Amino acid sequence: MSTVTISASDVNKLRQQTGAGMMDCKKALTETNGDFEAAIDFLRKKGAKVAASRQDRESNEGVVIARSSADFKTGVVIELNCETDFVAKNADFVAFANSIADLAVTAKPASLEALNNLSLGDVTVAEACVEQTGKIGEKIGVSKYEVVTGEKVVAYIHGNFRLGVLVALSADAAGADAAGKDVAMQIAAMNPVAVDKDGVDSTTIERELEIAKEQTRAEGKPEEMVEKIAAGRLNKFYKESTLLNQEFVKDPSKSVAQFLSTVDKGLTVTAFKRVALGA
Repeated sequence: MSTVTISASDVNKLRQQTGAGMMDCKKALTETNGDFEAAIDFLRKKGAKVAASRQDRESNEGVVIARSSADFKTGVVIELNCETDFVAKNADFVAFANSIADLAVTAKPASLEALNNLSLGDVTVAEACVEQTGKIGEKIGVSKYEVVTGEKVVAYIHGNFRLGVLVALSADAAGADAAGKDVAMQIAAMNPVAVDKDGVDSTTIERELEIAKEQTRAEGKPEEMVEKIAAGRLNKFYKESTLLNQEFVKDPSKSVAQFLSTVDKGLTVTAFKRVALGA
């Protein structure tokens, strides 16, 4: 048993350093004979135990943060999850998510695993999430990470951190910022599957064609017309589901491609990413 007297000011000091609860801090200092560094380690270990015990818990709440680099050549979007909406709305939790996004847009890791292994202060991102689990008492972790590069990358966050979008434009033209935001809002609302039809994967094309053929047969069309009608329905799918071919939400008389050409001739989208919370 510790013979060191643990004062209220010591407990408060450790609480300020770690964010852990008062009783947890008192216990940590008592168990470590008042050694602050050892107490911090004790709390981190407690956090690890909490994290391990909560691995089976659902953590579908949280925030999505999208961020562009200072030169607008790179953009990242991350999803940081927790268990409850109450925690997701906490300013400290949002600040923690922003710190991870800031690190990602600077370091440009190639994958989620690489992001989790980056140093965030004195610990890795993964370890920092464990610490947050210890402090908050909920399962915390980064579940999604996307990166986009281009001549002009615009980041957009929709719905109180519920959805993040990155749009890479082909040029940093006059009006690109506003155009990029408009296109990002389009992506948020319409959820396209690809930039244009060339970006649609073969599995999706085959599925859409098969569905179109079955629909055509169910309508009683002659078999010799099935392929032609299905091809027409596939083209309709491209128009509705690929970004550049979609009707521009803010002006349905134009496609997104046509809208961009009014901003700057030849301006187009080279890539995009859309991350929705819990999706």
